[in-house]
Amino acid sequence: MASSLRVLGIDPGLTRCGVGVVDVDRSRRGTLVHVGVIRSSLDTEIGDRLAIVAAGIRAVIAEHRPDAVAVERVFAQQNTHTVMGTAQASGVALLIASESGLPAATHTPSEVKAAVTGYGAADKRQVQTMIARILRLDALPQPADAADALAIALCHAWRRGGPTASGQSALTPAQRAWAAAERVART
Repeated sequence: MASSLRVLGIDPGLTRCGVGVVDVDRSRRGTLVHVGVIRSSLDTEIGDRLAIVAAGIRAVIAEHRPDAVAVERVFAQQNTHTVMGTAQASGVALLIASESGLPAATHTPSEVKAAVTGYGAADKRQVQTMIARILRLDALPQPADAADALAIALCHAWRRGGPTASGQSALTPAQRAWAAAERVART
């Protein structure tokens, strides 16, 4: 088994698509590899905007060679224009992962927040603060889309097969509490 898992996290969006790559070792310690935002202009045609997002994701995959891709799952919003763009960018990310031969998964915003903060309704600032602590960064990752991408990558590594030391639980205490709450909600 590999000593670490490299995950590309993607916070999909057309105007700002957050991308973050982390390595997570057997002790579940995360290390920042790359963080950035792929940007496209509102006045650019939709096809061209999707091509910009695709090119940016392909470049990150080529440069950093992740083992897996994790994408924030699209959720219902009042603003259908925003959710459509997010869904389109998400589809592009999942397609590129598949074309690259990488396993891909989606995680809900509340699942990601619970994984990194212990609270599924954490705000953007709380997520940024925890990401800075977890990855031992000197400053909060900016903008929030970048921090969200790192959180998605960490969530995936911790929940979906990140390397673990022998005898160590696959979930953090916050993740175990979240899983327990999810089980109760389903019954």
